[in-house]
Amino acid sequence: MSRRTIAIAAALSVLALGSPLLTANANPLARQYFNQGVEKYETGNYQGAIADFTKVIEIYPRHADTYSWRGTAKDDLEDYQGAIADYSKAIEINPMNAETYYNRGNTKYKLEDYQGAIADYTKAIEINPEYANAFVNRGAAKDESGDYQGAIADYNKAIEANPRDAGAYFNRGNTKGELKDHQGAIADYTMAIEINPQLSDAYFNRGLAKNVLKDYQGAISDFTKVIEINPKYTNAYVNRGASKYFIGDSKGACDDWRKAADLGYERSAELLKKQC
Repeated sequence: MSRRTIAIAAALSVLALGSPLLTANANPLARQYFNQGVEKYETGNYQGAIADFTKVIEIYPRHADTYSWRGTAKDDLEDYQGAIADYSKAIEINPMNAETYYNRGNTKYKLEDYQGAIADYTKAIEINPEYANAFVNRGAAKDESGDYQGAIADYNKAIEANPRDAGAYFNRGNTKGELKDHQGAIADYTMAIEINPQLSDAYFNRGLAKNVLKDYQGAISDFTKVIEINPKYTNAYVNRGASKYFIGDSKGACDDWRKAADLGYERSAELLKKQC
């Protein structure tokens, strides 16, 4: 099954003109560094952004938004401990910013500190009870922790807050699958696909669920759609081959497994030797 998705993109504060300390009366040099940092961040120059945000902090050591932006740049460079330190400093200065807790939760999630991530997402939700992405990500962290019912409850809340959130349906489908509710999983993947018809993982996971229910033709259709979207999706060939094998289409199965082998799937040789 494809891994659950989380709304991992950082929730960043508005640009310089909206920052509490960087008003028209703020130090012009600090405003310049802050705006330069934002521009560099948005063009992927994370090291340059960090350098500029550090200059702002030297001038305004209590500017929470700058710590948050610098933390996000560090996160993008996979300096997760440095990112957490900056988010924590921002929270110390401004403990009522939901986005900072959310961002720190995302970083903790990447470090597999799921309980720490849950605590941060919970704080973000306390501040903003309609924070759909925080519900999605808390659900993902609960799922990783084995709290499947808690995960489903969070995905339900995310869908209430944003009924067009394909990721929430996708994740809920994954969790239902882990609970062996394959029909429920298929319904959720179908909703995710209606919202985002290019979500290849939703087709793939729906195909897996159909395979479990022995709807092999339906599974073949879903795996075929995955391949249309992403012709290098190796596991789609492997699983479509298995579905074809189950309905007696040995040639079609072997063709798919050969394609998987061409794409680097190591077990294809074993399948081809045994079945073809």
